[in-house]
Amino acid sequence: MPNATILPWETAVAAENGLTRDKAVVTDLKYSFDALEPYISKEINELHYTKHHNTYAANYNKFISEYEEAVKKSDNGSKERLLPLLQFNAGGVINHNLWWNNLTPQKDGGGQPPPADSALAMAIKDRYGQLSILTDLVNARLAGIQGSGWAWIVKDRSTSSLGVITTSNQDVVPDNYIPIVGIDAWEHAYYLQYKNVKADYFKAVWNVVDWSAAASRFEA
Repeated sequence: MPNATILPWETAVAAENGLTRDKAVVTDLKYSFDALEPYISKEINELHYTKHHNTYAANYNKFISEYEEAVKKSDNGSKERLLPLLQFNAGGVINHNLWWNNLTPQKDGGGQPPPADSALAMAIKDRYGQLSILTDLVNARLAGIQGSGWAWIVKDRSTSSLGVITTSNQDVVPDNYIPIVGIDAWEHAYYLQYKNVKADYFKAVWNVVDWSAAASRFEA
């Protein structure tokens, strides 16, 4: 598991995405549940946000309380039992906070390429030639995920270069990368609408990706 030796609240993406040692917080949505239709349905967004995402946060907040009690009692057995649960649910909070914030309705610019003069647009052109080649690569990586996970467009913290990686389950982006765009490949993100044709979901989701927000993350 990436970052297995790092406590979940110590990861580089934690504090920026709703997670501290004491508490997990679910981001406020900047759009309504039906605002991403027809690409992502109201039903999916409502279940995804109110059930799945909020459950990760509730579980983290429950387990961190138990973990802190185990620390006070020097109960190493309980600490070892709780740490994987904390890591999984922390990842669920962090990844989904990134997810909601890298989407936006088409009427608000969803699907529009990053500004031509942005550092992200220039990095895409330099590395991939054009945006469609990058999104096709992400879709290919998504299709190759066994089970559940995520595909990410990332910026290397040391070289500032652009790349594509995948993570399993709710593992977070490793600390040497900055997440720029993340695509959720868990079934709960698409199955009610796209059934087993997940490739159609992978193609459709780009219509509501907020490339302007992605450009801001790339330049941060």
